[in-house]
Formats: sequence, structure tokens, C-alpha cells
Amino acid sequence: MDVILYVLLLLSLFECVVSKSPHIVFIVADDLGWNDVGFHNPDIISPNIDYLAKNGMILNNSYVQPVCSPSRSAFLSGFYPFKSGLQNFVIGPAEASCPPLNQTLLPQKLKELGYATHMIGKWHLGMCKWECTPTYRGFDTFYGFYNGKEDYYNYTIANGSDFRDNKAPIRPNEYSTYAYARRVDKIITQQNKSQPMFLYLPFQSVHNPIQVPEVYENMYKNITNEGRRQFSGMVTAMDDAIGNLTDSLKRNGMFEDTLIIFTSDNGGWPIFSGNNYPLRGSKATVYEGGTRASAFVYGLGLQKNNTVFDGMIHAVDWMPTILSAAGGGQVSGIDGLNMWPSISEGVPSSLRSEFIYNLDDSPVPYMGRAAIRMGDYKLIEGFAGKWNGWYPVPDTAEDVTINEPKVDYYQLYNLRDDPNEHNNLHTKEHGMLEKMRERLQEYRKYIVPPLNRKPDPASNPNKYNGYWTPGWC
Repeated sequence: MDVILYVLLLLSLFECVVSKSPHIVFIVADDLGWNDVGFHNPDIISPNIDYLAKNGMILNNSYVQPVCSPSRSAFLSGFYPFKSGLQNFVIGPAEASCPPLNQTLLPQKLKELGYATHMIGKWHLGMCKWECTPTYRGFDTFYGFYNGKEDYYNYTIANGSDFRDNKAPIRPNEYSTYAYARRVDKIITQQNKSQPMFLYLPFQSVHNPIQVPEVYENMYKNITNEGRRQFSGMVTAMDDAIGNLTDSLKRNGMFEDTLIIFTSDNGGWPIFSGNNYPLRGSKATVYEGGTRASAFVYGLGLQKNNTVFDGMIHAVDWMPTILSAAGGGQVSGIDGLNMWPSISEGVPSSLRSEFIYNLDDSPVPYMGRAAIRMGDYKLIEGFAGKWNGWYPVPDTAEDVTINEPKVDYYQLYNLRDDPNEHNNLHTKEHGMLEKMRERLQEYRKYIVPPLNRKPDPASNPNKYNGYWTPGWC
């Protein structure tokens, strides 16, 4: 009997070890281009990012939306932005809008699995009412700002301050990347090690305004272009913060039990020194430079390391994929697909063979009217975005010249043969063009009109002690 009990005890312990939920850190870099990381561009100093990417799994075909708010909505909800009214542009500080409150977001699902959920950084998914904000949408704690581009030192945007510790308005007295790294260490150190942790870390870096401590700018004295020199320093500052994150995980005995996911929210913006070369286009376009993200996964659950994953994955897939990695079940009714079995085994599957870049039939589509990927082919219909050229890294002190080539209404590319979108095939492959147009029409049945973008004077920070504050819609 003693032997039987001993065997049962061992089996029970083994089951606990096998079923242990990983800690999950989901890092989002802001406006980071394809050519803005060391594992794509050796001129960038990003040793911590490069180590995780090269010793984990680089995602070579990971797609996001052309701008910030739509990508963040897709990450957390699993829905295409055109089904949430977020297909037109970002959510402005004075706009009375946020993703539908009836959508269950990723942190809410993870809490059902027993996770502690924390967010540090940029929200940018609406804040006109408290119900739109992070601590009402599944996060146990929030440390960061609600809106888009804010000053890295004084934490202001437009005419108001914007920074919160949970719901309390504060203003850290240091460069924001330093403040985030400090809070990351505090969260990890205080984490109950017997409970799985989900840390959503959407950095402010490297979105404009281009601001960086001099010590980081001085690491790039060989770069004559001031904007590019400072931007590159911002990447390295963020990389140091990621190094601090991994050090904290190691000190607290959590590193080996953690899955780390890294992605940009959209491509780089050449007018603010980001770079996507040799990919075509920019942030705010549906070209590959605006939508193909620098991304990787590292850590617990990966069966293959030091590899490149060529399978397609889209921003909407991260919600069900992370839930699966955490031990959760399938999520029904969303656009996202569970890519964890494929990623964890390092075997590209045919599960994701199609996705929508964007779909916006409003009178003024800012970030591209319509684009779809089907297998190797990509169709762009109508306006693709303002910055539609190819933009090498500037090699002089002068700013990059933004050229806009003339383009046809329909653009059809075979991305396997032409990943940088030079050869428009729309007149040569008419059958494929018609097939993809018909598929776009099917998706159009599900378009939700874009959310309200009219500034509301009730949002004025002067009514709330100078802070952008919920409660006016």
C-alpha cells in the first residue's frame, strides 16, 4: 500500500509540473520598424532583444495593423479592427470611443485561468469613461498612460498630463523607459511565485516625440542624421529595459518558467526616423513596411529554439494563442486563430493562410482602404496609405525624402516572389484579382462603421486638475 501511495504521489507531482501555467510577458514596441532591431540590422545596438530572438524563435511573417489603436485592439480582443469600428485611425484623447465593452479581452480570460494580470505602458484604447480603462478591462494593476504620443520626460500630451498608477494621476520624475523598467522589477519581485503572472508591457518607445538620454544617443556617433541617431538610441534604451526585465525574472527564479512574446504594433515611420527597408511603405500604410512586424517568442513551451518561423500569424491571433499557451481552451466567435500548437512545435501550419490588412470604406480612409492576403498573394484596393515608397536609412545629416510613387487602384503582389512589392500583377493575373476582390466583398458584410472621432470639449484636462481623466462620456 505504501508503494502504491508513493507512486500516486509521484504521478500527482509530475502532473503539477507538466500542467504548470507559464508566466507570460507580452512586450509591444511602438512604431518599431522592420529595420530597427539588431537581429535585422547589425547597426542597431539591441543585445537583449537579439539574444531572446536568436535563442528563441523569430517570427518572420508576423502581421499587425498599420497604426497603434487598431493593433492593440486586435492583440487583446482577437477581432479585426473593422469589426470594432477601429479601422480608420487611432483613438484621440478627446474622442468618446473605445473598443466595444461587450468584447471580453485577453486579461479577463487569463484571470479566469488564475493569472495575476499587470499592465505597464501605453494603453491607447480609449479613456472617456472608466469602463474603457485597463483596470476595468481585466488588469489587476496599471502603470502608464491612456493616450498616444506623450512627452517622455514631462508626461504630457496636447494640453494635459497623462500618467496613472492604477487610477491615481501621478507624474514620474524620470525618463519614461526608466520608470517602466523600475515598475517591472517591482511587479516581478512582489509577484506570488505560486501564481502565474501575465505582464502586458506596451512600451512608449520608440514613438515620437524623438527623445532619449544623451548617453544612448552617444552610442551612435557614427550616424550623422540627428533624428536617426536619437531614434537608434531610443531603441537601445528600450533594449536595456528589456534586459532589466529578464534580470528581474532571473533574480526571482521565474525566468525559466516564462514565455516572452515581442512584437511591434506597426511599422516604423520614416518621417520620425523609423525604418522598414527593404520593405515597402511606412506606418499608416497597408504595405509590408507598415504591417509586417519585427517579432519573436522565447521561453517556456517552445520545443524548438534558435529557429525562424515562416508561418503567417496576425495580430488577432495573439489572444487565442496566448490563452492556449496558458492552458486555456478555444475561444469561439473571434477572428483570431490559436497558433500555439504550430509555434510551440516550430512547424508552420496551413491554419492561417488568409487575413485582412485593413478594410475601411469611410470617405477618408487614413491608413489604407482595403487589403487582403490569400496564400502568397496580396491585393490592395484603392488608397494604400500616404507613404508608399521605399525608404533606406538616411546616410546624411539631412532628413529622409518622402517620395510617393504613382500607383494603380488595384495592386496585386506575389509576396513569395516579390516580398518588397515592386511588381504589380493586377493586369497579368486577372483571375486571382477577381477571386480576391470577391473575398474582400465577403468581409465587407461585417464592417462596423468607424467610431466617433469628433473631439468632445467635455474631455478638457483643465476640468480635471490638468490631467486627461475618464468620466466625461
